[in-house]
Amino acid sequence: MKNKLTAVTLAALVVAGTATTAIPASAATAKAGPTRCHTADLKAGFAMGEDAKPEMDQTERQTQAYIWFTNKSTRTCTLSGFAGVDMIGAQGTDGTWSLARSSKAPEKMVLGPGDTTDFSINLLPVAESTPQKEKFVPAKFLVTPPNETAHFTLKWPFGGQILKQDGATHPATYLNPVGL
Repeated sequence: MKNKLTAVTLAALVVAGTATTAIPASAATAKAGPTRCHTADLKAGFAMGEDAKPEMDQTERQTQAYIWFTNKSTRTCTLSGFAGVDMIGAQGTDGTWSLARSSKAPEKMVLGPGDTTDFSINLLPVAESTPQKEKFVPAKFLVTPPNETAHFTLKWPFGGQILKQDGATHPATYLNPVGL
């Protein structure tokens, strides 16, 4: 009886072993990675720290504003690419300016619950004395996370005005990919 029980147990192990080895090790241990972050998973805002505020009162060079995304969900998700950014102007003649993208290559950002990443917008401020038709006065930013269609509406908190180049091929005001 002992030999028969040993034989049955050994046969069960062989069958179980055969079934296990029929599945590639990579498939057996791989689990689905995080999926992309959706607008509903995130919150957004302008970075307000002293070193993050754009220098809108100078007109000698470009400055940068930073917009952050924080994962407010309970799952890990990813962001990769460029946000969509439309500036809405405060002047009646400003209209909406959809910002061009830089040539920088995006990287995939993995955000655990509560993690934050940001992206920068290069801006070219101009003096208040600049003729109205040459300046854009930001009022609101419509910010759409990469690969999404729903946006956040952020009020522009920094004042100043930007050289209006909304029709330029290579404007001095443009955005960089998320995480860079």
